[in-house]
Amino acid sequence: MKNSAIAILVSLSAAAFAPASFADINDDLQNICTIVKNDDKSELRKKLKKVQDDYNLRLGDYYTGISCGGSSLIRYSMENNAVEVGTYMIKKMTKTDLTQAEQDGMPLQTWAETNGHIGTEIGKELLDRIS
Repeated sequence: MKNSAIAILVSLSAAAFAPASFADINDDLQNICTIVKNDDKSELRKKLKKVQDDYNLRLGDYYTGISCGGSSLIRYSMENNAVEVGTYMIKKMTKTDLTQAEQDGMPLQTWAETNGHIGTEIGKELLDRIS
């Protein structure tokens, strides 16, 4: 009986804290699309550091959960010619993260080639990083 009461208490405690954690990270990442569009590397660096410090998460951990106008962060940076933030994000992510298929089933390199972004500075940085 004592063990089941402790288990219930632990479950209730976890449930009570989990939604707040997700809400907080969503709040912290709320304006990241604007930062990318404005090519504000300094602000992006601050935001990524805050998320890493507060939630112990790296960019690759939450990258797939963020969409800016239907595009991933790096795709969005390519679409907006946000060279500083685009190249910075590529440097912060692992090769595995960069070569995985995104929500539409296309890896970043294939999408960049298909949409004419592979010859840009961000595209070149991507190719250098995954080679």
